[in-house]
Amino acid sequence: MPPPLRVAVAGGSLGGLTAALVLRDLGLDVTIYERSTTELEQRGAGIGFLPASYRYLVERGGCALDDISVVTDRIRYLDLSGAVTHEEAHTYRFSSWNTVYRRLLGCFGRDRYVLGSEVEDFAPHYDVVDLKLAGGRTDSVDLLVCADGITSRSRRTLQPRVAPAYSGYVAWRGMVPEKDLTAEVAWALGDAITYFVYANSHILVYPIPGMDGSVENGERLINFVWYRNYLPGGDLDGVLTDINGDKRETSLPPGAARADHIAELKATAVARLPACIARVVCTTESPFLQVIFDVELEQMAFGHVCLLGDAAWVARPHAAAGTAKAAADAWALGDALRQHDDVAEALTAWEPGQMELGRQLVERTRRIGRRSQVDGTWTPGDPELLFGLFRPGE
Repeated sequence: MPPPLRVAVAGGSLGGLTAALVLRDLGLDVTIYERSTTELEQRGAGIGFLPASYRYLVERGGCALDDISVVTDRIRYLDLSGAVTHEEAHTYRFSSWNTVYRRLLGCFGRDRYVLGSEVEDFAPHYDVVDLKLAGGRTDSVDLLVCADGITSRSRRTLQPRVAPAYSGYVAWRGMVPEKDLTAEVAWALGDAITYFVYANSHILVYPIPGMDGSVENGERLINFVWYRNYLPGGDLDGVLTDINGDKRETSLPPGAARADHIAELKATAVARLPACIARVVCTTESPFLQVIFDVELEQMAFGHVCLLGDAAWVARPHAAAGTAKAAADAWALGDALRQHDDVAEALTAWEPGQMELGRQLVERTRRIGRRSQVDGTWTPGDPELLFGLFRPGE
């Protein structure tokens, strides 16, 4: 019997972990190379928990879905006074980045999760890929799966003409423990995903597991995502300049935003948002920021190398499908490798479906974003606004 295929996964976030787990379950010899020197942490940021996102944990990881996610059964819109202007029954699940990461890493284990080992370069040959790793280390594998995120070094190497395109707006994000809010505010926001839409902006608020993963009422977090327009150039550069005076490119982590920008954010919340939502923003200790980009690819498969998740297509968050898309890429890759003995043939078969999935998701989320941030045509109850990976609601 030949030895198992050797696989390197560049990037140990949610997409990389899912890919590594799916491929290891096929009997492949999988190592994750993660550039961070410590295990990853995103301070509990909320994620929409679509079926592709939780499939591995539920089907193979032994996790009960209700233990790792919060259920809401309403979509609710408020006006500036806080009155409900639209409400419909619709079930969503939400989790937190930390909760999902810890569970996936627990499934994979730490022996082959190599920290401080960014894939700095790679050289494909006929049937192997030679890797140059941080610190001067090397490896040689049969398949390189590049899951190194929106700023992917691998994408820049493989698709040098492709660059993230700024959408014209950012997402300010944050979360507050339910116990730190008044009972009235926690009750108003704890059972639904709650929207407020106003001229050229919108904010959504929903409950997620607590920092320790608890999904019990009173122990959860209330998470907000607030989309705000910033002109490219000085406007955007200013808000991306951190407390040390350094300009960031794609995001500001918690604690990095300047005090004057946080003060402006909270003052605008008081002036422009319903009081219950403004209270969540103002109670957040360290709001953080994510620049919203589109990335459209020309190719995902390159012989024995492929791009996956946000290292490939990057869609705006309006479908809550970023994590799900990475997971879907991983499951489809596993199917292709099971069906084809040759790696290059497997990637060739895998690529068209994942290219089309990425293309459709980018186009749909671009339309949704334009409706709120530019055109003012966001209509509560419109089914196109439902979260979903493959189409609205699915």
